[in-house]
Amino acid sequence: MARESESGLPVEPVYGPADLTGWDPDRKLGEPGAYPFTRGVYPTMYTGRPWTMRQYAGFGTAAESNARYRQLIAHGTTGLSVAFDLPTQMGHDSDAPLAHGEVGRVGVAVDSVEDMRMLFDGIPLDQVSTSMTINAPAALLLLLYELVAEEQGVPAHRLTGTVQNDVLKEYIARGTYIFPPRPSLRLTADVFRYCAAVMPRWNTISISGYHMAEAGASPAQEIAFTLADGIEYVRTALAAGMDVDDFAPRLSFFFVARTTLLEEVAKFRAARRIWARVMREEFGARDPRSLMLRFHTQTAGVQLTAQQPEVNLVRVTVQALAAVLGGTQSLHTNSFDEAIALPTEKSARLALRTQQVLAHETDVTATVDPFAGSYAVERMTDDVEEAAVGLMRRVEELGGAVAAIERGFQKSEIERNAYRIATETDSGERVVVGVNRFRLDEEEPYEPLRMDPAVEARQTERLARLRAGRDQGAVRAALDALRGAAEGEDNVLYPMKEALRARATVGEVCGVLRQVWGSYVPTDAF
Repeated sequence: MARESESGLPVEPVYGPADLTGWDPDRKLGEPGAYPFTRGVYPTMYTGRPWTMRQYAGFGTAAESNARYRQLIAHGTTGLSVAFDLPTQMGHDSDAPLAHGEVGRVGVAVDSVEDMRMLFDGIPLDQVSTSMTINAPAALLLLLYELVAEEQGVPAHRLTGTVQNDVLKEYIARGTYIFPPRPSLRLTADVFRYCAAVMPRWNTISISGYHMAEAGASPAQEIAFTLADGIEYVRTALAAGMDVDDFAPRLSFFFVARTTLLEEVAKFRAARRIWARVMREEFGARDPRSLMLRFHTQTAGVQLTAQQPEVNLVRVTVQALAAVLGGTQSLHTNSFDEAIALPTEKSARLALRTQQVLAHETDVTATVDPFAGSYAVERMTDDVEEAAVGLMRRVEELGGAVAAIERGFQKSEIERNAYRIATETDSGERVVVGVNRFRLDEEEPYEPLRMDPAVEARQTERLARLRAGRDQGAVRAALDALRGAAEGEDNVLYPMKEALRARATVGEVCGVLRQVWGSYVPTDAF
């Protein structure tokens, strides 16, 4: 009897040549590093060097997170990835009433350039690649990073890394939006233009399907809605007067890796093929780099369990293997205790060691695209591609990603799939080891990492000292200049940088933009 994949597609017990009847390997596959990039974006992939091992971390104060970053670098991490707390993600200062109880909880609190300076103290920014998971206020955190680099004597053109900057998925799946979609897209385009002129090695956006998957999206939905968002960003940049080959090579993507290894490999291959075709045929991109779907992967946090948490080490290993076999450019492996609390130093080290074992003790890096030509994987790639393209066509029929978001289409589709998963888990049809099968009568004790409750008070005190010691006139003048740019059509990043340099806070800068652009109120109209 055939099973169904995570996308609801049939998975046959046996695949063979008949499943690829009429299949054209030259059109579907090509060579690694060549159009349509099904087999990977680079000719040698991991045979030259492994993927970037980029562990996601951040909690408490900037000083505490800095200590964790130093530990990760000492253990062999090759790229940093910053987690910000919810107030920072929402553009609120740590002393704002809405921030109470959330400061430093799920990431690091960054209110000003002083926090960013402390966050990267002793870390040479010309020698590390840094990813920042920040969206609505992405421009601010990027500029704070650049200001700290200036203080280190590192010119902006030498900085490498990624700012997530994908606000559209916030309206679909995650909810940490600030402004309505259209001014948010204007801000995204301003980041594109600023980086093209000032920070040419920086990836200006990481178009994310990960959070959609965490909200319940199937693999086909994940890539369909992510690529539809990517199309919207490209159109926005083109409407702002940019040439596609000036910004498209710096676009990057962010996907999940689930335990369903075969479909995940197929998903990554299908996503590369669809994106290459869209960029060449719809947007006329000529630079081969503009056709490459380069992506970061994170193992599936939503599949981790608080029951028997050590079993998560096995889940994460399988998920990481799916990402590697699928051709990821960088990878974060979740810690086994993340369903309980923030990772301890030991669990974060074990997560990194998982990647290092895959890279150095297995043979998956010995050959490019090990699954190429597999009857099962090639058929599943075609099936996922067909399902994803169908969903993308539906988004286009609704007027594009923003129009579909405003009607609640993507959100409702994901919620339906999430309900299906929950129902199957509750009934036992979907097996979750340790949760609905193979349970223990009594869970073994585990001591999680606990946050210091004084973090919020310390951060509030730092903000008070900052405001007392700065030039208030200079801050007001800089914020007024930012307001003028937001009301007009000038790139807001230039006055924004001067406001942050004058030690305006994240909340103050976002407050000015809220006054001009308003705040987003979601809809469930679809």
